[in-house]
Amino acid sequence: MSTNKLDQLYRSVIMDHYKNPRNKGVIEESSITVDMNNPTCGDVIHLTLQIDDGIVQNAKFEGDGCSISMASASMMTQIVKGKKVDEALKAASIFSDMMLGKDVDDSIDLGDIEALAGVSKFPARIKCATLAWKAMEKGVGNDSEQ
Repeated sequence: MSTNKLDQLYRSVIMDHYKNPRNKGVIEESSITVDMNNPTCGDVIHLTLQIDDGIVQNAKFEGDGCSISMASASMMTQIVKGKKVDEALKAASIFSDMMLGKDVDDSIDLGDIEALAGVSKFPARIKCATLAWKAMEKGVGNDSEQ
């Protein structure tokens, strides 16, 4: 597949998650709530996580922001649901490496998240893409301290 067609496919995946976000909403019985914002561009996320026995049972988000930020939140919630906390953190580490343009560990299937790889070429947008991931890391980090 040509680079142009691949870029077009990735843009379409990102727009699909932006226009049809997965796991949008609030978990009423959530064990963890994290609010974060990106003051640089105004992206805001409200993430709720339900963690039982060290497993992310559910993850939902609400927020307002650019297509990259909201699509990334949608993709992140899909990836972490059903994962052990350490696996969710490993996925966040892999995603962070991808955003920094590093070679990534392919031990965890990132699925649609790979569509965001091109964001690494735009440093100003990296904070948009990583906002939800940072919120998840903060949330599960707080959970492990309890």
